Amino acid sequence: MKYRDEDCLQLSGLQHFLFCRRQWALIHIENRWAESYRTIDGRIVHERAHDGALIEKRGNTIITRGVSVFSRSLGISGKCDVLEFHRSEEGVPIAGWEGRWLPFPVEYKRGEPKSLICDEAQLCGQAMCLEEMLCCEIKSGALFYGQPRRRTTVEFTSELRSEVKKALLEMHRLYANGHTPKVKPTKACNACSLKEQCLPTLMKPVSVKQYLEEHL
Repeated sequence: MKYRDEDCLQLSGLQHFLFCRRQWALIHIENRWAESYRTIDGRIVHERAHDGALIEKRGNTIITRGVSVFSRSLGISGKCDVLEFHRSEEGVPIAGWEGRWLPFPVEYKRGEPKSLICDEAQLCGQAMCLEEMLCCEIKSGALFYGQPRRRTTVEFTSELRSEVKKALLEMHRLYANGHTPKVKPTKACNACSLKEQCLPTLMKPVSVKQYLEEHL
């Protein structure tokens, strides 16, 4: 299946979706947004990484920033924070540079690594876009977290790729239907910038006895 350009979803939404489906729908279907310290700090981190005018070469590595990527088979488009090209016989030719170069996406995140695979899936989605665009195989990339300020290598396994495809199919279905999933309250709700718009506490089950005690 090939998606039309106008049907492509934002690649960054994949991270939102796997973190919280309702958060993704509020942002990408209902066009709701609210700023917080975390969102502002995260935007600053990405703006610094997306300086597309800066291209560096360090030994056998070419470093580019803010590179646009897309996949019509997955129906997504977005940008890589940093896209490195490592000299490799398994890579692809790049205009203006001798030899062959293998893409290696690097995604910048504020804070610490998460227990969920949402960040890894977003990075894998970037790699899958690049593979479709450049006709190559990308086996790994990296996540750089503000804390503890070091890279974490991510292997793009068949299991991770399957999770990306599965999530994107559900995202396209929900988007086409304009459906916002119900909230599933977790501890992470307290730190969400959309907490006041999502109102997760309203979805908590309340017994008849508890309701009467609170309202009488």
